[in-house]
Amino acid sequence: AARHDRSGSRRNRKRSAEGSTGMRTLVLGIGNPLMSDDGVGLCVLEALSRQQPALDGVEYLDAGTLSLLLLPRFEHCDALLVLDAAQLGGAPGDVRVLHGADMDAFFRSARGSVHEVGIRDLLDAARLTGTLPSRRAFVGVQPQRVAIGSSLSPPLHASIAPAAAHARAILEAWQADARGH
Repeated sequence: AARHDRSGSRRNRKRSAEGSTGMRTLVLGIGNPLMSDDGVGLCVLEALSRQQPALDGVEYLDAGTLSLLLLPRFEHCDALLVLDAAQLGGAPGDVRVLHGADMDAFFRSARGSVHEVGIRDLLDAARLTGTLPSRRAFVGVQPQRVAIGSSLSPPLHASIAPAAAHARAILEAWQADARGH
């Protein structure tokens, strides 16, 4: 069973003796649903959080447009998965997955975020405070338009399921690795 905490996150409370990895994973859905395709990270987060079976130790958090107030959440996680729209240089709706150092390099070289605080700033702050999770990945979706509007463009709407599938595969691989399989 999952529950939402006051911040809008969903935490999986289901624990099983044989399936528990002891690993704590934070999944951040980033975006502004009032800026059309920029809201795709939140849509992927919602689709991912509804998938069954539920995964032990995974917290799904609507991080909105980010804030350094999220930094304390990093202190309590072993793995971080970020879901967001990003300028990937591809066709609208293209999904790209980056892990670890590749993710870090992408955010260091990426153009400025449309968000108040970019993921680069949050990762740098976590690195400085010694709370950067060793396992981290990014599932990005190339937007078609980022302008005032409350709906995703057709290519972005079609990208939700594939992006959620990539994210789920990452989470399952991390859990299998933590169990030693």
